[in-house]
Amino acid sequence: MSILPSANLHLRELYDTTVEFFVHRSPGISSRAPSSHDSCSSPHSRTLTPVPDPIGRLTRECASLRERLDAADGRQDTCTCSASSDSQLPPMSIRRDLEDARRELSQTKTELSKLEARCRMLERTLKETKALLKARDAEISARARSNPEKQHNGGGEEGSSRRMERLTEEVEVTVLAVDEQRALAKSSEVFMTKTDSWSGAQVLQAVQDLNSEILQFAAAATELSSFDKKSHSSSKAAHQAVQETASRLGPNLARILSSRDHSQDPMLVQLALQGCISTCVARALTPFCMGFPSKPDGILSQIYAHMYMAESQPTSSRWRALTHRHIHTMYPYLNDYSINELSETMYRWSSDILFIAGCPISDRYALSTRDGMRAKFGDQIKRISRTVSHLAQVTREEIMSTRFEIVAIENDGGFDSRRMMDAFGEYGSSRGAILITTEVGLRCSTRKDIPENAGESGSAPVPEVEHRLLLQPKVVLDSVVDLIDPK
Repeated sequence: MSILPSANLHLRELYDTTVEFFVHRSPGISSRAPSSHDSCSSPHSRTLTPVPDPIGRLTRECASLRERLDAADGRQDTCTCSASSDSQLPPMSIRRDLEDARRELSQTKTELSKLEARCRMLERTLKETKALLKARDAEISARARSNPEKQHNGGGEEGSSRRMERLTEEVEVTVLAVDEQRALAKSSEVFMTKTDSWSGAQVLQAVQDLNSEILQFAAAATELSSFDKKSHSSSKAAHQAVQETASRLGPNLARILSSRDHSQDPMLVQLALQGCISTCVARALTPFCMGFPSKPDGILSQIYAHMYMAESQPTSSRWRALTHRHIHTMYPYLNDYSINELSETMYRWSSDILFIAGCPISDRYALSTRDGMRAKFGDQIKRISRTVSHLAQVTREEIMSTRFEIVAIENDGGFDSRRMMDAFGEYGSSRGAILITTEVGLRCSTRKDIPENAGESGSAPVPEVEHRLLLQPKVVLDSVVDLIDPK
């Protein structure tokens, strides 16, 4: 409690000192009033001049200063927080802003290029129109010079106005015709393009890879098989398999496979397997659309053959590509169906060849059965079928400048070295009938443009089609039997 009187004493001394300061600073003030503390003042106290109370003013100033300091501290904290928050902005936002700016710049450049192209087109149109107007003016001037009297007596301004109206109408019609022709040419440019997605070398390499896969399958299947001539040579199933093989691949091959002993050298069986797979591939790629029903496919093939001879190469190729593509769009499962059907055909034909060659049926998974062929070589056969399907899609949709065809030689003709190659030609002279095709070939057919003066004689000109054999198919002749197993 002794602290409070001491504090009061110090405040009182401060007060008296402050009052004396103001008294000395204001000696001219005459009004005087007794202090509230005169009764308890010391004998040395003087009569003081009353001045305004400075304590309240100082208190208010201190409060104001404190408020200002608090406000300044608040602003500093706010700046610090905002600076720290700005410094903590993630770089992703800056990168996004940069990408947006680049995107807007790219869009602006694209729009600018379009506007420049439009400007160039309008300039060309204006130039053509000016040339046309100049020609018309020259024609009018020539007519006016040739008929001065008619121009003098022909009605003057009225005739000139009518001529100008007709001229304006003709110019408008000409401009519209030019725009229409330009739009028609631009729309037909995409349809009549000759751009090929695949080159001839790529197609040729794909066919050679396909032949290699067929050879690998035939060699592996023959290697895993064992043969016994007398196992089922007289059975009813063997007789039926021989007939079916003869109808598919020819009677000569079926007779050789069923009548000879292949236990020592199964080379003829391997060649027969190569031939049956190659024949399946060639026949699968013959229709207009692989896997499509035969009747509508035949109609589409006839339409395309007629269009190929009547129209230009780009027109017929584009029609074929669009038709083939939209068939698969309307029937989205047609590709899988065609692959499965081709694979099943290969299983059946291959197992029948092994069966009539003497491969025993020990169980249902033997190679001479369809289930056994599917179990052991299902992946390899599926891969060959997918390659064939992709090759069909490429040759029908991706090639516009020409027409590629897979070639296999039927076994009803003689050997022709210009169209085929003897697989064993290096071991002797090529003689005898064709037994089977072991590797498919590739042929390119291109319809040449008809010259303008081709039809001057009055008869309709016949278009010229150029055929080129890029890859000769390999065949096996029946003389190979004597070469492999001489007697």
